[in-house]
Amino acid sequence: MAERRPRPASPARKHTWRRATRPPAAPPPEETRPDAPSASAPAGREAGSVVQAALYRDGVRVATPSSLADTFRELREQRDGMAWIGLARPTEAELLSLAAEFDLHELAVEDAMEAHQRPKLERYGETLFVVLRAARYLDAPEEVDFGELHVFVGPDFVITVRHAAAPDLSGVRRRMEETPDLLKLGPEAVLYAILDAVVDGYAPVVAGVQNDIDEIETEVFSGDPEVSRRIYELSREMVEFQRATRPLVGMLHQLMAGFAKYGTDEELQRYLRDVADHVTHTSERVDGFRQALTDILTVNATLVTQQQNAEMRALAEAGFEQNEEIKKISSWAAILFAPTLVGTIYGMNFDHMPELDWKFGYPFAVGLMGIVCASLYVIFKRRDWL
Repeated sequence: MAERRPRPASPARKHTWRRATRPPAAPPPEETRPDAPSASAPAGREAGSVVQAALYRDGVRVATPSSLADTFRELREQRDGMAWIGLARPTEAELLSLAAEFDLHELAVEDAMEAHQRPKLERYGETLFVVLRAARYLDAPEEVDFGELHVFVGPDFVITVRHAAAPDLSGVRRRMEETPDLLKLGPEAVLYAILDAVVDGYAPVVAGVQNDIDEIETEVFSGDPEVSRRIYELSREMVEFQRATRPLVGMLHQLMAGFAKYGTDEELQRYLRDVADHVTHTSERVDGFRQALTDILTVNATLVTQQQNAEMRALAEAGFEQNEEIKKISSWAAILFAPTLVGTIYGMNFDHMPELDWKFGYPFAVGLMGIVCASLYVIFKRRDWL
């Protein structure tokens, strides 16, 4: 990557490397917020985009400038040193000043200004430009929050540009400073430590998502009506997670392909391979999560359809029973209506009515009522109304 090659490491460096890659016990407060001031900033100075800037020589911090201008001046004086500048939501003027000082390519600077970039790795001369998507799991809302990190790596500098709260690189800086044998390997070591921190940050997200999927499976079979919405939201997060992790596999293989060309330290090669293994594992887990959510959504749709069919069947059966009762009531109403009609006619008080003086008139009327009722009963019975 750079013309200046790092010094050979001592045999004990393997152990110091492992110590440097362990998770921090607790991040320091000065870099927990994107707009946090530098640890070395004088009291009363307004917080700017520079989270922290430091110069290192042989793995040891030799200066902590309070501004970009001081950083540039110190780096010019320290010809064999390395600058590590951390920025959070920098202004256009700050990025342009960095571009002018370190000869950053205008396309890379434009990407860093606009943000919302996909993970990628681009090489512009001696400068490497890397875009990473960090992720963290938020317990309270049970959702995944994604951040974006841009890294410029040159022969004697590392510039990190954050556009969100994640990732917090304070732990990476502290672990590197606690391991000078690792830090003195130069900008490449810093880049790989940042990659490892971003990839390690995926592990809590994977655990949180796995727990969410377990809960969703329980909700699906318990008939929770809100589970479909939760499945959809988590599926969208998994699509975003795939976009963050899948390109990293190719990026790391691209870096590994340049080991021989750029003379990468052997220990760094092992470290990068380990990071690549973790990324591959995480990417496979994310792919599995997305497939599992698709299957769960299908099962949920099937269960909802079965439930709707059962409800419709119950409504149909209730309607059928109600229709049978209506037919019975209608049949008996028609049967009872026939004698009522005859009786009503013969009950009218008129002098000139047929059969009023006929001695068989009453039996005839009663018989007529019986015949009509019996006929109607037979008709309704044959039609299964009764």
